[in-house]
Amino acid sequence: MLVIVAPGQGAQTPGFLRPWLAEPTFAARFDWLSTVASIDLAHYGTEADEEQIRDTRIAQPLLVASTLVTALELFPHPADAYTKLGAVAGHSVGEIAAATGARVISAEQAMVLVRERGRAMADAAAATPTGMTAVLGGDRDDVLAAIERHGLVAANDNGPGQVVAAGTLEQLAAFADDAPAKAKLRPLSVAGAFHTPHMAPAVEHVAGLARSVSVHDPRTRFISNRDGSVIHDGAEVLSRIVGQIARPVRWDLCLETMADLGVTGIIEMPPAGTLTGIAKRYFRGRDMTVETFALDSPDQLDAARDFCIKHGEASPIETSPTWRMVVSPVKGVFHRDERAADAGLLAPGVTIGDVASLRDRISVTSSHGGQVVEWLVEDGDLVAPGQPLLRLHPAGGAA
Repeated sequence: MLVIVAPGQGAQTPGFLRPWLAEPTFAARFDWLSTVASIDLAHYGTEADEEQIRDTRIAQPLLVASTLVTALELFPHPADAYTKLGAVAGHSVGEIAAATGARVISAEQAMVLVRERGRAMADAAAATPTGMTAVLGGDRDDVLAAIERHGLVAANDNGPGQVVAAGTLEQLAAFADDAPAKAKLRPLSVAGAFHTPHMAPAVEHVAGLARSVSVHDPRTRFISNRDGSVIHDGAEVLSRIVGQIARPVRWDLCLETMADLGVTGIIEMPPAGTLTGIAKRYFRGRDMTVETFALDSPDQLDAARDFCIKHGEASPIETSPTWRMVVSPVKGVFHRDERAADAGLLAPGVTIGDVASLRDRISVTSSHGGQVVEWLVEDGDLVAPGQPLLRLHPAGGAA
């Protein structure tokens, strides 16, 4: 199964777009997205120095536009992608590009959103001097305890051996003087404590704009940074992207979901290398054979297309049978409450929704009372801690 991932802020390097912009079609498409964003992104992707592209207002639109145009180079006919893709995911701002690739929003909507996201986050960061530091290695519990002890937030949990601490510069300096044992600290090239409460003003601004954005349900699985869930509802995808501005990125859980889905190949859009590097370490630790491809140059496009053919398959969302979720005839209860069935909340055999895959994390809304509960689909059952409450049957089959 093939997953395409989009990098987040901090992956950019000076001049990374130079070889891509030598391609006329790429340059024309990139110019269009630059116009939509009202930023000369071609300049920043070729001539600007490290300090200039560190600016959040520049870095975020630059990264999203790069992913969007490269994806069109990889799949000149976008509909072809959906016969090969199993899922898409993006790290932090990369989620906007991933949502566009899944057809939740348009490229133009993406560029306006990311422009405003970058501006709002830069403004929020300017209110208080803040930053982020990668913590490499060390015992996970010790690392998380040290982060909490210094009043920091584990803003990115990227998998084994890599957690990113975020907070004020004063807090980060104290953390550096009290580093966890066997851990290396590396300050990141970002301008603020992203994915922490420091970004709350940015959430409010972007949320206001997002209310005017029309969305569609994803054409392929969208794996959310919030908790690794696969999201099938377009409005929820957009809501999570907005809220994620001030919430930690759980890339470790995204990787866990990829493993659950049976990923065999991951291809990263440019500037590539960060996410594929994390994936290699993660899947090596799980003793899984997963190939990765860091797409960094147009010279690699033919090889990347071969990689997609090798690992691609018809999307499970498009081809898997739909399964019906019903309350288990064996245990007609809800939330461990034996009185629920008697109260008419959910009776045995009641159909409460459909799911397209047996591996998706889904949200189930009760038709009685509007309660929302998240369940994990495992081996044909919707499992809650301690007991199976719901079962799956093929649509049209016996309940």
